[in-house]
Parts: sequence; structure tokens; C-alpha cells
Amino acid sequence: MSRTSRRTTLLAVPAAVLLALVPSSASAYPNPGTVTGSTVVHDPTMIRSSSGQYLLYATGGGLASKTSTDRIAFTAGSDAFTTRPSWWSNYSSVPEAWAPDISYHGGKYLMYYSVSKFGSNTSAIGLAGSTTGRPGSWTDYGIVYTSSSSSDYNAIDPNLFVDDNGTWWLSFGSWWTGIKMIQINPSTGKQLSSNTTRYSLASRPTGTKAVEAPYIVKRNGYYYLFASYDVCCSGTSSTYKVKVGRATSVTGPYYDKNGVAMMNNGGTPVLESHGSIIGPGGQSIMNDVDGDLIVYHYYDGNDNGTPKLGINLLNWSSGWPVAY
Repeated sequence: MSRTSRRTTLLAVPAAVLLALVPSSASAYPNPGTVTGSTVVHDPTMIRSSSGQYLLYATGGGLASKTSTDRIAFTAGSDAFTTRPSWWSNYSSVPEAWAPDISYHGGKYLMYYSVSKFGSNTSAIGLAGSTTGRPGSWTDYGIVYTSSSSSDYNAIDPNLFVDDNGTWWLSFGSWWTGIKMIQINPSTGKQLSSNTTRYSLASRPTGTKAVEAPYIVKRNGYYYLFASYDVCCSGTSSTYKVKVGRATSVTGPYYDKNGVAMMNNGGTPVLESHGSIIGPGGQSIMNDVDGDLIVYHYYDGNDNGTPKLGINLLNWSSGWPVAY
């Protein structure tokens, strides 16, 4: 079935029937949708341009890029930055950038990203802008927020959320005391000087500290916080998984489906390892013409743990996102 006919079919299916297609238990997580071509990726973020082309950026080098015209066949392009900004070397000896977050506001593409040394919280979040979103067209706007070895948080994995009332928020974080958020000045893309509060959204105060990669969306009056839990980047040994909580305020508190606070190890599973699909995470959420997508990487158990691109649609009919 072509992508176009699949979209048409899904949109025409009655809600009751569609629910029957949605996995109802942890043993029934869906396999990723079909993608071909250049699919090796980490921490993908994707947007659909006005011309209908999909622009995808991901961890690595000067921010790796891919494009697609149909959301199935992907072609690798050059890095976002052909010349890496000099300040990156203060936070990474490589240096390379991680976990980009692309969005479009005010006639311009914006991309937040992070620079860090693996396992360290001496990190920085940067921001770049482009009128086309194409590799090589990005202008770097410099550092947005930092953390150091004395911080109890880690300034990586940024995600911009723009609320209905026009306020901008940037969530971020990895391990340590968990997911944080600051308010952003829309005119600069950097922290709002009149509100320097660093909010806490999710944490694992006992046991492992492994929670990172926040992504916030608002649906049906609730704010939903997606995050990646447990251990990334270990190939077939990865235990990464995606969980979600929701709140009535963007600053929280966020609770999972069972009422457990995300500040206290809470989180309702969205995607977990199943079969050869190992360690799904590093997710972003994208609204497309046929609904919301969760875009992520996973480790392919049938290909020596190679990290690959995963894309699934999300169904919200239960009040909670369910991948299918």
C-alpha cells in the first residue's frame, strides 16, 4: 500500500475500528513504519517544509541531515553546519553536536541542539536559524544555556514548546536531577531575562537517574511530556524506552496514567523494546497531515544493533498517546 493510500485509509476508518488496531499492552508495541534508504540515525527531529519535503536532523558531526519526499525513502545530505562554531570546542573535544530540535516560527526555521562530552554534564545548548532549513544555510546564534561539573542538571537534549498564548519554553536534561525547563524570549530565542526560574519536570530520585530527551506537546487541554528512560547507546544491550506524563500546566506537575508523579519515577510507557526493535528512544513528536508522529531511533537486533530510524503514528483517543 502506498503512503498516500495508507493515509487515506486511516483517516476514513471509524474511531472504534481504529482503536482495535492500536496495541493495548506492552507485548504489542508496533514495529516501526517502513523507511528505506539512509536510515542510520540517532536522536532524530523532523519537520515538513511548505513544499512538502521532510527535513530530518540528528546527532553527529555538525548535525547530520536527511530528506524525504514521502516519509518512507530517506536520502542523506550534508551536515547542518559545514563549519562547526568555534565555541563547541569548549564543551566537546571532538567537537560534535547532539539531539537537535527543529521548528518553524515567524518565517524562520529554528534549531536548538546540544554540545557535550559523553557522560559529562559540562554541556551547552546552542541555537541556530535558517530561512530554508537546508544544510549549510544555518546561522549560529550561540549559547542558550549551560551546565557545569558543579551543576545538578545537564544542559542537553533541548526541546522548544510554544504555548497557545505565545509563551515559549525550552525543556532539556539528562540524568542527574532530571528534566528541566526555562522560559524563552521569543525575540531572541534565549532565556527570558524577567523569568530565570529553572523548573523541574521529571526526575528519578531513587535508583537509576536515567531520564532524558524531553519533548512537550499540548493536546485536548493537557500538556504531555515525553521522555526517554534508562540506557541509550549500547546497541543490542540498550534498555532505552519512551514514557509520557501529562499536566494541566506547562510547568507541571506531570503525572502518568496511574497518577504517579514524573518527579518521582513516574511515566506511562509509549514504546519499549520488543523483538528485534531494541531500545527505542531519543524521540520527537511531529504533527503531519495524517496525525501526530513519534520519530525516534532504535537498535536493530537483526543488524548487529545498528541505530535506525523509527516512525509511528500516535492515537490519542484514550487521552494518552498510543503508538501504532
